[in-house]
Amino acid sequence: MELRHLRYFVAVAEEGNVTRAAEKLGIGQPPLSQQIQALERELEVQLFHRTGHGVVPTEAGKALLVDAKRLLDDAQHAAQNAQRAGRGETGQLHLGLTASATFHPIVRALIRAYRNAYPGIALTLTEDTTAQLLARLDEGRLDLALLRPGTHSFAGVALHQIASERMKAVLPVTHPLATRRRIPLSALADDSFVLIPRIASPMLHDEIVSACRQAGFDPIHGQQAPQLSSVVNLVSAEFGVSIVPASVSQIHAEGVAFVDIADAKAVTKLALASRVANRSPKVINFLTIAKQVSMDVPRR
Repeated sequence: MELRHLRYFVAVAEEGNVTRAAEKLGIGQPPLSQQIQALERELEVQLFHRTGHGVVPTEAGKALLVDAKRLLDDAQHAAQNAQRAGRGETGQLHLGLTASATFHPIVRALIRAYRNAYPGIALTLTEDTTAQLLARLDEGRLDLALLRPGTHSFAGVALHQIASERMKAVLPVTHPLATRRRIPLSALADDSFVLIPRIASPMLHDEIVSACRQAGFDPIHGQQAPQLSSVVNLVSAEFGVSIVPASVSQIHAEGVAFVDIADAKAVTKLALASRVANRSPKVINFLTIAKQVSMDVPRR
């Protein structure tokens, strides 16, 4: 018994007339009659009483009509679910992000826009180090990851830049330059730097070191900090100075000053990483929205 047989049967039962049912279905009356007869032979029951004005369901026909409508509804629902999934409108999306990425306003705007556009998607967020996010991405445990790639590229990973922001110097308020609005990065050449270990955030670490070298010096490595919020707190405790993405200046910690850096090359990029081979509709939809949001959110 095929779904088309059930559709034919329901149409005849609802119309009470084979000719009208055939017109509704867009097929000829003789083929429709033959299909109904074939269904009756398959089920070994009579489904309709033939009358002078048309047909009416038998008791067997009435019983089949209830289940046939349910099965057809289920089939339509299943088809719609498959189509929505095929368009990336249902299911789960696993998004990873580094701690430094969470501070950027584009991340909040992106997540909000995606959830509004695709409410049928369960969005799962995972915060971790860049190295761990790339490992999860490679293993297929993440669909996308928000990270700061620096100048790095990664085998099998596509990087989609969504933002670029200046970096700021973060200084203890007791520092001689803390009251300045803007300083050259070279002015910090003799200070100890509080840095995130390279193993935890290799890209951001390398961007900071690179910015210093382009300013003419190698940073003096002082106390290490596990994450950016810790960097700010350690600077407040006068362990040294540091450089952070401008969006991190929203951390309101006592005893620190965020100062603009005059060097134009003191910038960091934010990108979405995806597996090159992953062309799922969910990923494509997220990247499409990210592109739009990146044009709408003001550059920092």
